[in-house]
Amino acid sequence: MQIIGRLIISLIVCLVCCAHHLNAQDALSRQLEHANNMFESELYFDAITEFKRLLFFDKFDVYEYDVNYKIALSYKYGGKFDQSIVYFKKAEQSSRSDDEVYNAKVQIIRANILRRTTDNALQLLEDVNNDSRFFNKRDEINYWRGWAYMLSDNWEEAANSFSLISYDHPLRALAVKVDDDKYSVTFAKVISYILPGFGQFYTGHYLSGLMSLGWNAMLGYFTINAFVEDRVFDGIFIGNLLWLRFYRGNVQNAEKFAEQENVRIANQALRYLKNNYVGDRP
Repeated sequence: MQIIGRLIISLIVCLVCCAHHLNAQDALSRQLEHANNMFESELYFDAITEFKRLLFFDKFDVYEYDVNYKIALSYKYGGKFDQSIVYFKKAEQSSRSDDEVYNAKVQIIRANILRRTTDNALQLLEDVNNDSRFFNKRDEINYWRGWAYMLSDNWEEAANSFSLISYDHPLRALAVKVDDDKYSVTFAKVISYILPGFGQFYTGHYLSGLMSLGWNAMLGYFTINAFVEDRVFDGIFIGNLLWLRFYRGNVQNAEKFAEQENVRIANQALRYLKNNYVGDRP
């Protein structure tokens, strides 16, 4: 009878524990649903609070990967890229499959692309590329490598990365166009040293180019003429204080205009990617 009594007591205890566990799991499920609703409503920072509350009560880490991943996404969508990387790394550590590892790693890469830590993104892409588990992800790796280069204003390398996916890839065509349209800052400076004003002509700033050409031609004439007429002091004064000033200013303007035009061309492409591109973005 004592043995039977003990068995009955043990059974009751087990049933009570199971019921408690089921109630706890049910409460966690409701909490997860509540947090997900906030996430879907784009209340990202409220969602973070609810997801973290769920993690606190999830004693058996049932939802650890999914919740850390959602917290990371919430931080990312809220523009907090550093915090998002922290939680994507936590998700990676609690992953249960190669696919979950890969998804977390790629999200870390995408966050690095967005915060413009390009070297980190490229190194992480190389690490994933060398991982035999992700051999079938080469196209996607090259895709994000191309994005990393685009957002770091290296359009030539971006075009090379997209061409590894397909020579006809639309982002390759965009990157090639931007690279072709951009001006050579070095050429603008060199041509301005040789022919003042021509660096501005090269970048389409014709009025500035004409003014530089005119001022340099006039001051050059006055300087040379002063020395020819043995007016050495006048020649030194005009040459050093006036002509050289306009000559250096002409080169600096050509460099500035080329850089400004390149920024404009790149920003135009980036606005297109932001507002019109329908594929995956970081």
